[in-house]
Amino acid sequence: MKKMTLSLAIILGVGLSPACQAQNSSNSKTKKEKKMENSNKQQVTDLLKSIQTGASEPIAYINPEKYIQHNLGAADGLAGFGALLAQLPKNSAKVNTVRVFQDGEYVFSQTEYDFFGPKIGFDIFRYENGKIVEHWDNLQETPKEANPSGHTMIDGTTEVKDLDKTASNKELVKHFVTDILVNGKMEKLSGYFDGDNYIQHNPQIADQLSGLGKALEYLASIGVTMKYDTIHQVLGEGNFVLIVSEGTFGGKHTSFYDLFRVENGKIAEHWDVIEEIPAKENWKNSNGKFGF
Repeated sequence: MKKMTLSLAIILGVGLSPACQAQNSSNSKTKKEKKMENSNKQQVTDLLKSIQTGASEPIAYINPEKYIQHNLGAADGLAGFGALLAQLPKNSAKVNTVRVFQDGEYVFSQTEYDFFGPKIGFDIFRYENGKIVEHWDNLQETPKEANPSGHTMIDGTTEVKDLDKTASNKELVKHFVTDILVNGKMEKLSGYFDGDNYIQHNPQIADQLSGLGKALEYLASIGVTMKYDTIHQVLGEGNFVLIVSEGTFGGKHTSFYDLFRVENGKIAEHWDVIEEIPAKENWKNSNGKFGF
């Protein structure tokens, strides 16, 4: 609890007392050097974990003068982040980051959370001059059961490879989402896959293209439409590509985060998180859900 209090004090801009500053001054140089050595991916992992542990050190990775928040349930800046954390019941939060990637100034991660209930989330952080200055995320309630093929929303390989193919993999996945999910050109679907080899982590859909087809047919039969209108961001590292899109699901304004694994120039695996975008009058900041 002491660590959480200290962390929140830093987030909310409450200064430490001179005595506390003096106590820590002897180790400040060593800590700064260690922080400089940490990769951005490790920094993001540590920052997310601090939601659980209450560790104060990772807060230093954020620029206190500029922290643009796109989670519409939190007010802008570090104070908004701190206020959100302050609502958590004592010792209730759990954080397990499963995958973390970097694409230039962006670090993006896939995390299993338990705060205000179990959730799966994608987070994106933007760095500027060595500090985190902006954050986006998408959260979905964790299903109680595995999908029809026995997969969870987070299991599967985590190995990043084919770094030399990052650009081509990003282009492939962007074309797939544009052709199939935005423009509905289903006649092109099979060309993006290696036969029927396709691992699916969406809670409602089974593996293979046949599983995807059955799910789409079922949704259509009950009058539920899923429409992607705009691709806002494409991020990738090696064989993993994250697409951030906006559209509607069941008639509701929706944010789609889709993570794809590419193998030999074909889409091999898919994870996603779907979140309804609240009405603007309920936003706690004015930055919008996207704004890349």
